[in-house]
Amino acid sequence: MSNSRIATAALHPYSGDYVLFEIKYYFLGAGAIFDDVKNKKSNVCPLRNLAKTTAIVTGGSRGIGAALVAKLLQCEMHVIIACRNVDAGQRKLEEIRNMGITTGTANVYELDLMSFASIKKFASEVKKKFRAIHLLVHNAGIMFAPYRESEDGFESHWQVNHLGPALLTHLLLPIIEPSTKNERNFTPRIVSVTSCAHAAARQINFENISMKDHYIPSAAYAQSKLAQLLFAINLGKRLERASSKVQVHCVHPGIVNTDLFDGTLLKKTMPWVLTRICKTAEKGAVSVLHACISPQLDDKTGTYSSNCRIVEPGRNARSRHLRHRIFNKTLENLGLEHFGHLDAGWIVDD
Repeated sequence: MSNSRIATAALHPYSGDYVLFEIKYYFLGAGAIFDDVKNKKSNVCPLRNLAKTTAIVTGGSRGIGAALVAKLLQCEMHVIIACRNVDAGQRKLEEIRNMGITTGTANVYELDLMSFASIKKFASEVKKKFRAIHLLVHNAGIMFAPYRESEDGFESHWQVNHLGPALLTHLLLPIIEPSTKNERNFTPRIVSVTSCAHAAARQINFENISMKDHYIPSAAYAQSKLAQLLFAINLGKRLERASSKVQVHCVHPGIVNTDLFDGTLLKKTMPWVLTRICKTAEKGAVSVLHACISPQLDDKTGTYSSNCRIVEPGRNARSRHLRHRIFNKTLENLGLEHFGHLDAGWIVDD
C-alpha cells in the first residue's frame, strides 16, 4: 500500500458549487440511464479467439474489471490482473474458474495507482516477463473520495484516475508497439474506462489542480475524468500522426452498480434504487469489451463510446486547446520530457 496522507481541505458541503455539482450529476446520470435503456440492444460484443495475446486490466479484482477479465479469458487471452490486493485478485480468479471459465491464462500483480513507485515496479516486472502487451485497460479508479494526497503529493482523484494511468502507459508503450505484429492480426489497444461525469467538469483548474482550498469530491472526480479523456484522445491522435498502429479508445460503461457508489447519499438512503436502474457489472463490462476487442474499431483511434456505439464526448473533451494543455500538464506533473519511447520531437495532433 502507498503512504498516502489525509490532508485538510476546505470542505463546503452546502455551498452553491456543491449543490450545482449535485444537480449536474443527477441530470447526467438520468441521461446516461436513459441512454442505457434506449440502446440496450446495441450493448453487445461477440467474443473472438485472441489466443497468444496478452492483456493488462487494472482494478481487475472486482466490479467491471473482474467481469472484463472473465470475458478476456473466454477470448483465450493471457490476462494480467493488476490490483492493490494480490490475495483479492487471486480469490477473484478462483471464482472465475469456478464459474466454468477454463480458457485463457492469468497472473495477478500488485499495482497501487496512488504510488508512482508501485507503478514503476509493476511496469518493470511486466517488461521483464513479457515481450509484448497487446491490450492495456485502465479500469481502476476512485469516485467521490474525501480529500487525500498521494505520497507523490497529488490529490487522489487526479493521481488514481489520470496521472497513474498516464504514467503506466508511458512506461509500457515501448512493449505495446511491438505487439502490432501478432499472429491473431489484432490491433493493439489502450483503453480507458472513463465516465459521462467528465461533462460536469468546468474545464481543468490548471492553477489549482488539487482544489484543496475549495474541495468538492464530485468536482475533483469530474475533473479527473475529463483529464483522462482529453489525454487519451490526444495520445491517440499523436500516435496516429506518428504512424503508430497502437489505438487508443475511451469508454463510458454506463451507470453501473459497483462499489464505487459506496458512501454516496443515494446508496446510503435508497440502495434498492441502484439495483433497479443501473447496469450490472457484467453489462458494463460488455461496453468495455467492445472498446477492447471489436473489429469495428480496427481502423479508428481516439474514440469515445457508450453502449458499444461511438458517440461524441462533452464539449470540453472536444477542445483541441485543452487536449494540448492537459498533455503538457501531465508531462510536467510526471516529470517527463517526452512520452513513451518517442522523442520530444514527435508529431503533435492536428
